Amino acid sequence: MNDLLLGIDIGTSGCKITVIDGEGRIVDTGAGEFHTSRPHVGWSEQDPDEWFAVACSLLQAMLARGNCTAERIAAVSLDGSTHNAVLADADFRPLRPAIMWTDQRSVHESARLESEAGAEIFRIAYQKPTPTWTLPQLLWIADHEPEVFGRVERVLFSKDYVRRQLTGTWETDHIEAQGSLLYDMAGRRWSEDLCRLAGLPIEVLPPLVEPTTVVGSVTQAAARQTGLRQGTPVIAGCSDSAVEAYAAGAIRPGQMILKLATAGNVNVMTDAAHPHPQTLTYSHVIPGLWYTVSATNTAASAERWFRDVFCQHEKQQAASEGRSVYEQLHEAARHVPAGAEGLFFHPYLLGERSPYWDANLRGSFVGATMRHDKPHFVRALLEGVAYSLRDCFRTIADMGLPVDEIRLVGGGAQSDLWTQIISDVFDRPIVRPAGCDASFGAALLAGVGAGLFADTVDAARRCIRVRDVVQPRPESVRVYAKLFPLYCRIHDDLAGTYAELTRRLGELHTSAEGGHA
Repeated sequence: MNDLLLGIDIGTSGCKITVIDGEGRIVDTGAGEFHTSRPHVGWSEQDPDEWFAVACSLLQAMLARGNCTAERIAAVSLDGSTHNAVLADADFRPLRPAIMWTDQRSVHESARLESEAGAEIFRIAYQKPTPTWTLPQLLWIADHEPEVFGRVERVLFSKDYVRRQLTGTWETDHIEAQGSLLYDMAGRRWSEDLCRLAGLPIEVLPPLVEPTTVVGSVTQAAARQTGLRQGTPVIAGCSDSAVEAYAAGAIRPGQMILKLATAGNVNVMTDAAHPHPQTLTYSHVIPGLWYTVSATNTAASAERWFRDVFCQHEKQQAASEGRSVYEQLHEAARHVPAGAEGLFFHPYLLGERSPYWDANLRGSFVGATMRHDKPHFVRALLEGVAYSLRDCFRTIADMGLPVDEIRLVGGGAQSDLWTQIISDVFDRPIVRPAGCDASFGAALLAGVGAGLFADTVDAARRCIRVRDVVQPRPESVRVYAKLFPLYCRIHDDLAGTYAELTRRLGELHTSAEGGHA
């Protein structure tokens, strides 16, 4: 029987795989982390070959568990965090590590693009140039690594690089292409004009397909590496944010997704594109549907950073007890009152996107006293990410986009405490879907591509379910309504200081380089 569907998520911080049956029931899952290199402040790079290696390890372990067999998997699809270009030679060998979307090095290139061609870029691509996008990243490489840039013969994006290891084919989907800032949104094709700005021949960009297109099948070599059955159909897939919204059941205008993953997103479904200088604009996997994105760079990754830097003892204790360290930290933070007794956290550990688009911003805890202990800092971190999402929502509200339902997705949605904080900060009910991560959505696309479902709407109606609905608590709503304006004011007060800090650090770096010359 070929009755199971496999989704592979190549996320920012790691890989997750999910196998579901034709009714959307989860048969097995697995997850593993990627290493991110940060050789300089603001830089984020990954080794593309590690993506496939981690995926292979997870697939082999899943099949070894015996909950499913390779013969039962009818089709495979992939998704990935967007903007992450793999620059390769003619044989598809990477020429350098992949610059991740969280990387902030191309600030000056982004400013130059905005100054020289900002209006034209926005007209064609519906987005403003910032360090998130592939186009300014390419300009940085052309300026600083011309020997690499001159050897580029093929461009792939993260999930497409992994999919090529499965199929030997080269393509990307239209939604992924929208994340490059090289795509003509109205024409649904690569833009000659934007490629010219990048100094990149359009021929090095991959052919474009729909997310549900069958692009190939698992090769003999890939079958040996992964344990999958040779000949298993492989479906193109698309970006993680698109399949997350889809998997969460956001399939009509007016629904909004809050995402608590590596980054945090506020995604509003619309029946038409609404380009705005302070948001991102993407098409949905359901034809005719769009979504507007306001996004913060750091969400659940802030908690991971806090765990790794400050919670080694808790990690060891949780491991010895066979429980999650996050569960342990949240249990302690649950006893801290809403507002963390005046302690604020701003999650600008990688600069910030919406609503400030400021790469100079830095993370901060503000308001600490001798009374505050570690549970206060944990709660302040959870609240700070919630405030940041609320800050992002201000742009959506200013645009006048209607919202009648909020659904929470991402790893952070597994936390009852964090979900309650989100509900209280937004003063809205929060719907938590069951099985709503990106790999689940990719598995649904696999089913559509393989013909198990009539179309994307049919798959959603048959397979997507609601886990629960969390209601806001009036007493906490009042606290956060009082404190959120102070959260925003702290940003305003510190923004100039961070800009000056960046300038002075740059001067010190230049001086140090001169001293070594």
